[in-house]
Amino acid sequence: MTAFLTLMRRLENRGHGLPGMGCFYGPSGLGKTTASVYVANEEQACVVQVKSVWTQKKLCQAILAELGVHPAKVIGDMVDQIAEVLARDGVPLLIDEADFLVKKGMIEIVRDIYESSFVPVILIGEELLPQKLRKWERVHGRILSWVAAEPADDDDFDLLRRIRCPEVEIDAALLAKMRTASGGSARRIVENLELAREIAATRNLDRLTLEDWGRRDFFTGITPDARRISA
Repeated sequence: MTAFLTLMRRLENRGHGLPGMGCFYGPSGLGKTTASVYVANEEQACVVQVKSVWTQKKLCQAILAELGVHPAKVIGDMVDQIAEVLARDGVPLLIDEADFLVKKGMIEIVRDIYESSFVPVILIGEELLPQKLRKWERVHGRILSWVAAEPADDDDFDLLRRIRCPEVEIDAALLAKMRTASGGSARRIVENLELAREIAATRNLDRLTLEDWGRRDFFTGITPDARRISA
């Protein structure tokens, strides 16, 4: 969240003549979407999460829905509507799952919105998004800052533990296993902690050990898929 917020601040405070787009990228599970929602709330930004089946029209409609504006019928007019509201109110635009826009050749419409509003626009996507954007020079050249999402560290793990599993004391050996298995993925950390909470609740325990966990699998963040590893 700090990295994303720092990116937003840099775009907002950029010098005269500098581009105002940014890219926040990294593997699935590192909390990019959560960070974008947090920053959107902090900065009163407009955030949309692109779906794989979206068209240019659907993208514009989704953005206008977030802005509380009834969409025009023509895509060009919708782009003008979006830009007008963003510029008038100084609203940053955050676009999650931007990889889909690149894949479907729709990324230029984001540049159109930026060029018509000049508000901060942040593209959020997977770790290869920066390389994918190289094929779109007019978009790539308007990216002022590229920021990689960072794996969760021990402090992040402890914070998530206090939030997700506050009533249960977790043994140091079990915590170590969870950290290793989660592999820095915020999503996997939360899933492991939620499983710990369920085990404790089911067995009416206020302290959980590796022995209590037994032969259950841990969710792992080492690979990009949902594969799990054994304890």
